[in-house]
Amino acid sequence: MFSVKQLVESGCLTSLPQKYVFKNTESDDCMVTELEAIPTIDFSLLTSGNPDERSKVINELGNACQEWGFFMVINHGVPETLRNEMIRATEGFFDLAGEEKRQYTGKKLFDPIRCGTSFNPKVDKVLLWRDYLKVHVHPHFSAPNKPSGFGKVLQEYCKRTREMASELLKGISESLGLEESYINEKMAVESADSHQLLVANMYPPCPQPELSMGLPPHSDHGLLTILMQNGLAGLQVMHNAKWVPVNPLPNSFLVNTGDHMEILTNGKYKSVVHRAVVNNKATRISIGTAHGPPLDTIVSPAAELVTDFVGQFFPAYRGIKYREYLELQQSKSLNGKSCLDHLRI
Repeated sequence: MFSVKQLVESGCLTSLPQKYVFKNTESDDCMVTELEAIPTIDFSLLTSGNPDERSKVINELGNACQEWGFFMVINHGVPETLRNEMIRATEGFFDLAGEEKRQYTGKKLFDPIRCGTSFNPKVDKVLLWRDYLKVHVHPHFSAPNKPSGFGKVLQEYCKRTREMASELLKGISESLGLEESYINEKMAVESADSHQLLVANMYPPCPQPELSMGLPPHSDHGLLTILMQNGLAGLQVMHNAKWVPVNPLPNSFLVNTGDHMEILTNGKYKSVVHRAVVNNKATRISIGTAHGPPLDTIVSPAAELVTDFVGQFFPAYRGIKYREYLELQQSKSLNGKSCLDHLRI
Protein backbone atom coordinates (compact mmCIF):
# COMPACT_ATOMS: atom_id res chain seq x y z
CA MET A 1 0.00 0.00 0.00
CA PHE A 2 1.40 3.39 -1.00
CA SER A 3 1.39 5.93 1.82
CA VAL A 4 3.01 9.17 2.94
CA LYS A 5 4.57 7.24 5.82
CA GLN A 6 6.19 4.87 3.32
CA LEU A 7 7.45 7.82 1.29
CA VAL A 8 9.03 9.45 4.35
CA GLU A 9 10.60 6.20 5.55
CA SER A 10 12.13 5.48 2.14
CA GLY A 11 14.96 7.82 3.09
CA CYS A 12 15.17 9.41 -0.36
CA LEU A 13 12.99 12.44 0.34
CA THR A 14 14.86 15.76 0.25
CA SER A 15 12.12 18.03 -1.07
CA LEU A 16 8.36 17.87 -1.46
CA PRO A 17 7.20 15.91 -4.55
CA GLN A 18 5.29 18.15 -6.95
CA LYS A 19 2.05 16.21 -6.60
CA TYR A 20 1.87 17.31 -2.93
CA VAL A 21 2.44 21.03 -3.58
CA PHE A 22 -0.62 23.14 -2.82
CA LYS A 23 -1.29 26.37 -4.65
CA ASN A 24 -2.53 29.25 -2.51
CA THR A 25 -6.26 29.49 -2.05
CA GLU A 26 -8.30 32.40 -0.73
CA SER A 27 -8.48 30.81 2.72
CA ASP A 28 -4.74 30.13 2.71
CA ASP A 29 -4.20 33.88 2.43
CA CYS A 30 -6.14 34.53 5.63
CA MET A 31 -3.96 35.63 8.52
CA VAL A 32 -3.08 33.20 11.29
CA THR A 33 -3.67 34.73 14.71
CA GLU A 34 -2.58 33.49 18.13
CA LEU A 35 -4.55 36.23 19.88
CA GLU A 36 -7.75 34.23 20.28
CA ALA A 37 -8.44 30.93 22.02
CA ILE A 38 -11.38 28.61 21.46
CA PRO A 39 -13.96 28.35 24.27
CA THR A 40 -13.57 25.77 27.04
CA ILE A 41 -16.50 23.72 28.33
CA ASP A 42 -16.33 21.98 31.72
CA PHE A 43 -18.17 18.73 31.04
CA SER A 44 -18.43 17.89 34.75
CA LEU A 45 -20.65 20.94 35.29
CA LEU A 46 -22.96 19.80 32.49
CA THR A 47 -23.54 16.49 34.28
CA SER A 48 -23.16 17.60 37.92
CA GLY A 49 -26.86 17.81 38.77
CA ASN A 50 -26.42 21.35 40.12
CA PRO A 51 -29.06 23.44 38.25
CA ASP A 52 -27.14 26.73 38.50
CA GLU A 53 -23.88 25.20 37.26
CA ARG A 54 -25.69 23.38 34.47
CA SER A 55 -27.53 26.52 33.38
CA LYS A 56 -24.25 28.45 33.24
CA VAL A 57 -22.43 25.83 31.17
CA ILE A 58 -25.42 25.43 28.81
CA ASN A 59 -25.24 29.15 28.14
CA GLU A 60 -21.48 28.83 27.50
CA LEU A 61 -22.13 25.87 25.22
CA GLY A 62 -24.68 27.82 23.19
CA ASN A 63 -22.32 30.77 22.83
CA ALA A 64 -19.50 28.45 21.74
CA CYS A 65 -21.72 26.81 19.11
CA GLN A 66 -23.06 30.10 17.78
CA GLU A 67 -19.85 32.14 17.79
CA TRP A 68 -17.20 29.48 17.10
CA GLY A 69 -18.63 26.08 16.20
CA PHE A 70 -15.62 24.73 18.08
CA PHE A 71 -14.83 24.20 21.76
CA MET A 72 -12.53 22.32 24.10
CA VAL A 73 -14.00 19.87 26.63
CA ILE A 74 -12.30 19.36 29.99
CA ASN A 75 -13.19 17.19 33.02
CA HIS A 76 -14.96 14.75 30.70
CA GLY A 77 -14.33 11.61 32.72
CA VAL A 78 -12.64 9.60 29.94
CA PRO A 79 -9.59 8.00 31.60
CA GLU A 80 -6.23 9.31 30.45
CA THR A 81 -5.02 5.70 30.32
CA LEU A 82 -7.71 4.89 27.73
CA ARG A 83 -6.79 7.94 25.65
CA ASN A 84 -3.11 6.97 25.72
CA GLU A 85 -3.91 3.36 24.82
CA MET A 86 -5.98 4.60 21.89
CA ILE A 87 -3.12 6.75 20.57
CA ARG A 88 -0.63 3.89 20.96
CA ALA A 89 -2.94 1.38 19.26
CA THR A 90 -3.51 3.78 16.37
CA GLU A 91 0.23 4.31 15.95
CA GLY A 92 0.58 0.52 16.03
CA PHE A 93 -1.86 0.19 13.14
CA PHE A 94 -0.02 2.72 10.99
CA ASP A 95 3.26 0.93 11.83
CA LEU A 96 1.99 -2.35 10.36
CA ALA A 97 3.68 -3.58 7.21
CA GLY A 98 1.99 -2.55 3.97
CA GLU A 99 0.80 -6.08 3.20
CA GLU A 100 -0.97 -6.26 6.58
CA LYS A 101 -2.94 -3.09 5.82
CA ARG A 102 -3.61 -3.93 2.18
CA GLN A 103 -6.80 -5.85 3.02
CA TYR A 104 -8.38 -2.51 4.01
CA THR A 105 -7.36 -0.46 0.95
CA GLY A 106 -9.44 0.43 -2.08
CA LYS A 107 -12.67 -0.20 -0.23
CA LYS A 108 -16.11 1.35 -0.76
CA LEU A 109 -17.46 4.20 1.38
CA PHE A 110 -19.60 2.09 3.71
CA ASP A 111 -17.27 -0.89 3.99
CA PRO A 112 -16.54 -1.39 7.69
CA ILE A 113 -12.81 -0.55 7.57
CA ARG A 114 -10.82 1.50 5.08
CA CYS A 115 -7.31 2.85 5.09
CA GLY A 116 -5.51 4.95 2.53
CA THR A 117 -3.81 8.23 1.81
CA SER A 118 -4.81 11.81 0.91
CA PHE A 119 -8.64 12.23 0.94
CA ASN A 120 -9.91 10.89 -2.36
CA PRO A 121 -6.86 10.18 -4.55
CA LYS A 122 -9.11 9.41 -7.53
CA VAL A 123 -10.21 13.05 -7.76
CA ASP A 124 -7.68 14.99 -5.61
CA LYS A 125 -5.74 17.30 -7.94
CA VAL A 126 -3.09 17.68 -5.24
CA LEU A 127 -2.38 14.89 -2.77
CA LEU A 128 -2.64 15.58 0.95
CA TRP A 129 0.22 14.86 3.37
CA ARG A 130 -1.95 12.41 5.26
CA ASP A 131 -2.58 8.70 5.77
CA TYR A 132 -5.87 7.61 7.31
CA LEU A 133 -7.83 4.79 8.89
CA LYS A 134 -11.65 4.97 8.79
CA VAL A 135 -13.76 2.54 10.81
CA HIS A 136 -17.56 2.39 11.04
CA VAL A 137 -17.93 1.61 14.74
CA HIS A 138 -21.71 1.98 15.23
CA PRO A 139 -24.34 0.61 14.81
CA HIS A 140 -22.15 -2.37 13.84
CA PHE A 141 -18.78 -2.41 15.54
CA SER A 142 -15.75 -3.15 13.40
CA ALA A 143 -12.02 -3.07 14.12
CA PRO A 144 -8.79 -4.06 12.37
CA ASN A 145 -7.48 -7.42 13.57
CA LYS A 146 -4.02 -5.94 14.17
CA PRO A 147 -2.31 -4.70 16.25
CA SER A 148 -3.23 -7.10 19.03
CA GLY A 149 -5.81 -5.62 21.42
CA PHE A 150 -6.73 -2.72 19.11
CA GLY A 151 -10.37 -3.81 18.91
CA LYS A 152 -10.90 -3.87 22.67
CA VAL A 153 -9.42 -0.37 23.14
CA LEU A 154 -11.30 0.98 20.12
CA GLN A 155 -14.64 -0.35 21.35
CA GLU A 156 -14.30 1.19 24.82
CA TYR A 157 -13.04 4.50 23.44
CA CYS A 158 -15.90 4.80 20.96
CA LYS A 159 -18.47 3.90 23.64
CA ARG A 160 -17.14 6.72 25.85
CA THR A 161 -17.19 9.29 23.03
CA ARG A 162 -20.77 8.30 22.11
CA GLU A 163 -21.80 8.92 25.71
CA MET A 164 -20.04 12.29 25.67
CA ALA A 165 -21.73 13.28 22.41
CA SER A 166 -25.13 12.39 23.84
CA GLU A 167 -24.62 14.61 26.91
CA LEU A 168 -23.29 17.49 24.82
CA LEU A 169 -26.30 17.26 22.50
CA LYS A 170 -28.62 17.48 25.51
CA GLY A 171 -26.93 20.73 26.54
CA ILE A 172 -26.99 22.04 22.97
CA SER A 173 -30.72 21.27 22.72
CA GLU A 174 -31.39 23.26 25.88
CA SER A 175 -29.22 26.13 24.64
CA LEU A 176 -31.58 26.35 21.64
CA GLY A 177 -34.60 26.62 23.94
CA LEU A 178 -35.68 23.04 23.24
CA GLU A 179 -36.21 20.05 25.50
CA GLU A 180 -32.90 18.45 26.45
CA SER A 181 -33.85 15.25 24.66
CA TYR A 182 -34.88 17.02 21.44
CA ILE A 183 -31.80 16.44 19.23
CA ASN A 184 -31.09 12.97 20.61
CA GLU A 185 -34.68 11.89 19.92
CA LYS A 186 -35.21 13.64 16.58
CA MET A 187 -31.87 12.35 15.26
CA ALA A 188 -32.10 8.99 17.09
CA VAL A 189 -28.55 9.57 18.34
CA GLU A 190 -29.00 7.23 21.31
CA SER A 191 -30.68 4.52 19.25
CA ALA A 192 -29.18 1.20 18.25
CA ASP A 193 -28.94 2.45 14.66
CA SER A 194 -27.16 5.80 15.16
CA HIS A 195 -24.03 6.27 13.10
CA GLN A 196 -20.52 6.74 14.46
CA LEU A 197 -17.45 6.87 12.27
CA LEU A 198 -13.91 6.88 13.63
CA VAL A 199 -11.24 8.57 11.51
CA ALA A 200 -7.60 8.32 12.56
CA ASN A 201 -5.13 10.58 10.75
CA MET A 202 -1.36 10.31 10.54
CA TYR A 203 0.63 13.35 9.39
CA PRO A 204 4.32 12.36 9.08
CA PRO A 205 7.11 14.99 9.12
CA CYS A 206 7.07 16.95 5.85
CA PRO A 207 10.28 18.33 4.27
CA GLN A 208 8.53 21.56 3.17
CA PRO A 209 5.45 21.94 5.37
CA GLU A 210 4.71 25.46 4.10
CA LEU A 211 3.97 23.99 0.64
CA SER A 212 1.81 21.06 1.71
CA MET A 213 -1.45 20.43 3.54
CA GLY A 214 -2.64 17.69 5.89
CA LEU A 215 -6.32 18.44 5.32
CA PRO A 216 -7.50 21.50 3.35
CA PRO A 217 -10.18 23.88 4.65
CA HIS A 218 -13.40 21.91 5.13
CA SER A 219 -16.37 21.33 7.40
CA ASP A 220 -17.40 17.95 8.82
CA HIS A 221 -20.52 15.92 8.19
CA GLY A 222 -22.66 14.88 11.14
CA LEU A 223 -23.85 16.66 14.27
CA LEU A 224 -20.64 16.69 16.32
CA THR A 225 -17.04 15.59 15.84
CA ILE A 226 -15.04 14.70 18.96
CA LEU A 227 -11.27 14.83 18.44
CA MET A 228 -8.10 14.08 20.35
CA GLN A 229 -4.49 14.24 19.21
CA ASN A 230 -1.06 13.13 20.36
CA GLY A 231 0.05 16.49 21.74
CA LEU A 232 1.37 18.02 18.51
CA ALA A 233 -0.26 21.17 17.14
CA GLY A 234 -1.60 21.31 13.61
CA LEU A 235 -5.33 22.00 13.77
CA GLN A 236 -6.50 25.50 12.78
CA VAL A 237 -10.05 26.89 12.92
CA MET A 238 -11.47 29.67 10.75
CA HIS A 239 -12.89 32.39 13.01
CA ASN A 240 -13.72 35.95 11.94
CA ALA A 241 -11.84 35.41 8.65
CA LYS A 242 -8.64 34.40 10.46
CA TRP A 243 -7.02 31.04 11.13
CA VAL A 244 -6.82 30.34 14.85
CA PRO A 245 -4.31 27.61 15.85
CA VAL A 246 -5.82 25.21 18.38
CA ASN A 247 -3.60 24.43 21.36
CA PRO A 248 -5.65 22.07 23.53
CA LEU A 249 -5.09 21.60 27.23
CA PRO A 250 -3.63 18.23 28.26
CA ASN A 251 -6.22 15.44 28.48
CA SER A 252 -8.92 17.53 26.76
CA PHE A 253 -11.10 16.80 23.76
CA LEU A 254 -11.85 19.14 20.88
CA VAL A 255 -15.44 19.26 19.64
CA ASN A 256 -16.86 20.93 16.56
CA THR A 257 -20.34 21.25 15.11
CA GLY A 258 -20.91 19.56 11.76
CA ASP A 259 -22.95 20.30 8.65
CA HIS A 260 -25.95 18.40 9.97
CA MET A 261 -26.04 20.55 13.09
CA GLU A 262 -26.20 23.57 10.77
CA ILE A 263 -29.03 21.98 8.77
CA LEU A 264 -30.98 20.91 11.87
CA THR A 265 -30.69 24.34 13.54
CA ASN A 266 -31.48 26.11 10.25
CA GLY A 267 -28.14 27.90 10.34
CA LYS A 268 -28.22 29.15 13.93
CA TYR A 269 -25.32 26.87 14.85
CA LYS A 270 -23.08 26.72 11.80
CA SER A 271 -20.50 24.08 10.99
CA VAL A 272 -17.01 25.50 11.16
CA VAL A 273 -14.30 25.42 8.50
CA HIS A 274 -11.00 24.03 9.77
CA ARG A 275 -7.78 22.59 8.36
CA ALA A 276 -4.75 20.50 9.35
CA VAL A 277 -1.30 21.91 8.68
CA VAL A 278 1.86 19.79 8.83
CA ASN A 279 5.33 20.19 10.34
CA ASN A 280 8.87 19.02 9.55
CA LYS A 281 9.77 17.72 13.01
CA ALA A 282 7.49 14.92 14.19
CA THR A 283 4.47 12.75 13.33
CA ARG A 284 1.12 14.11 14.40
CA ILE A 285 -1.76 11.70 15.12
CA SER A 286 -5.37 12.83 15.45
CA ILE A 287 -8.39 10.64 16.16
CA GLY A 288 -11.88 11.95 15.46
CA THR A 289 -15.30 10.37 15.93
CA ALA A 290 -18.17 11.77 13.86
CA HIS A 291 -21.60 11.39 15.45
CA GLY A 292 -24.75 11.37 13.36
CA PRO A 293 -28.22 9.88 13.00
CA PRO A 294 -28.99 6.50 11.40
CA LEU A 295 -27.83 6.51 7.78
CA ASP A 296 -31.36 6.52 6.31
CA THR A 297 -32.55 9.47 8.43
CA ILE A 298 -33.57 12.53 6.43
CA VAL A 299 -32.02 15.55 8.15
CA SER A 300 -33.86 18.83 7.62
CA PRO A 301 -34.34 22.02 9.64
CA ALA A 302 -36.24 21.52 12.89
CA ALA A 303 -39.74 22.97 12.60
CA GLU A 304 -39.37 24.55 16.05
CA LEU A 305 -36.42 26.63 14.78
CA VAL A 306 -37.73 27.77 11.40
CA THR A 307 -41.28 28.91 12.16
CA ASP A 308 -41.79 32.65 12.68
CA PHE A 309 -44.23 34.29 15.10
CA VAL A 310 -47.17 34.03 12.68
CA GLY A 311 -46.51 30.38 11.89
CA GLN A 312 -44.77 30.70 8.54
CA PHE A 313 -42.12 28.10 7.72
CA PHE A 314 -38.77 29.38 6.42
CA PRO A 315 -36.26 26.54 6.04
CA ALA A 316 -32.83 27.59 4.76
CA TYR A 317 -31.82 24.06 3.71
CA ARG A 318 -33.55 21.18 1.97
CA GLY A 319 -33.60 17.82 3.69
CA ILE A 320 -31.30 15.00 2.64
CA LYS A 321 -30.67 11.43 3.80
CA TYR A 322 -27.56 11.24 5.97
CA ARG A 323 -26.28 8.41 3.79
CA GLU A 324 -26.66 10.50 0.61
CA TYR A 325 -24.82 13.43 2.16
CA LEU A 326 -21.86 11.23 3.07
CA GLU A 327 -21.81 9.87 -0.48
CA LEU A 328 -21.83 13.41 -1.85
CA GLN A 329 -18.99 14.57 0.39
CA GLN A 330 -16.81 11.53 -0.15
CA SER A 331 -17.15 11.62 -3.95
CA LYS A 332 -15.38 14.98 -4.24
CA SER A 333 -12.22 16.67 -3.06
CA LEU A 334 -12.55 18.58 0.22
CA ASN A 335 -13.44 22.19 -0.49
CA GLY A 336 -14.74 24.36 2.35
CA LYS A 337 -18.52 23.99 2.76
CA SER A 338 -19.20 23.15 -0.88
CA CYS A 339 -21.31 20.10 -0.01
CA LEU A 340 -23.56 22.07 2.32
CA ASP A 341 -23.96 24.73 -0.37
CA HIS A 342 -25.82 22.13 -2.47
CA LEU A 343 -28.62 22.11 0.12
CA ARG A 344 -29.13 25.83 0.61
CA ILE A 345 -32.54 27.14 -0.41
